[in-house]
Amino acid sequence: MAESRQPPRAARTIPRTGVILPALAGFLLLLALAFWASYAVGSAAGPVAPGLHGTRTGSGTGDGSGGMENMPGTTHGHGG
Repeated sequence: MAESRQPPRAARTIPRTGVILPALAGFLLLLALAFWASYAVGSAAGPVAPGLHGTRTGSGTGDGSGGMENMPGTTHGHGG
């Protein structure tokens, strides 16, 4: 009976390093181009909400309610 000199199937399907490095470099280049394009589109579009400002420290009502007194489904008293 003649023996096969070929390596096992799993060993034949592993790509060589010469194939992996260009593929990885191409993927990273494509990723960088996608980020650059999304940044360029975002810069061209401008701000999403120009009148929206962040919260400021110390500018609240001071009652500790956090501004949720008018939310539906909440109780307005402490306790049961």
